[in-house]
Amino acid sequence: MLFAINYSLQAATLCAENRLEVDRFKCPDWPDMISEAQELRQVAVHFTLKAGRGKRKKVDWEKIARLAEQTGTPYINLHIEPRPEGYAGMPIDTTDPAHRQQVLEQTLEDIWLAVRRFGAERVIAENAPYRPTGTLLRLAVETEFITQVVQETGCGLLLDISHATISAHHLGISAQEYMSQLPVKHLRELHFAGVHNLNGWLQDHLLALPADWEVLRWVMGRIRCGAWLRPWLLAFEYGGVGEKFANRSEASVIEAQGRQLYQLVQEMVVRK
Repeated sequence: MLFAINYSLQAATLCAENRLEVDRFKCPDWPDMISEAQELRQVAVHFTLKAGRGKRKKVDWEKIARLAEQTGTPYINLHIEPRPEGYAGMPIDTTDPAHRQQVLEQTLEDIWLAVRRFGAERVIAENAPYRPTGTLLRLAVETEFITQVVQETGCGLLLDISHATISAHHLGISAQEYMSQLPVKHLRELHFAGVHNLNGWLQDHLLALPADWEVLRWVMGRIRCGAWLRPWLLAFEYGGVGEKFANRSEASVIEAQGRQLYQLVQEMVVRK
């Protein structure tokens, strides 16, 4: 099990100064950033592919294959992110079985494209965060929906713990209960970051709070005891490049929480 962190100038500086240990930098599928990050560490590419949108842009599969090979990234990820506008304004909180079937078919079709290109064993699907005032269809975060997607395509699960925490809150259950109902026997990769309540809006990709650490320790416990499959990577999704990340790339947070997470992963490796 490896530890990765979002690539940022702050994280790069800390690594160069030997103040932060990471196995890989997590980067989007941007060649320039990947090349920059590779000067310091290996890279885990997080692809920007979406599943279930109801309409698809042409995907450059050759570029994806090239980046995966160049970096040694073992999995091709897709985000399960169907939105109402892709389905003639479907209500965001719809529970209509006909709507569910329509969205499911589109999501499966999108993931099968990747499966046919790379094989099911190399494809992983990520759970997204549902918010009633957000942009994601509620049915796409239901555990039965995600489980069906994984089972029918044969792909693996990329479990984003922060996304699960947000979805669980709006579904009225605990994060632990929600994640226990996901296809964790097919777990391949983990993402983690803090979730903050900003005037009622649950925002992820922030520094981890005590409640976030509690959930992560529970997840690691499930993996350690063998109830869940051991993933290849835990990625800390804090920090980044550009204006969007200006207020969430503090070097002190990256150093302190990055060290905690690296140590946690090392303990998992020792106990393997």
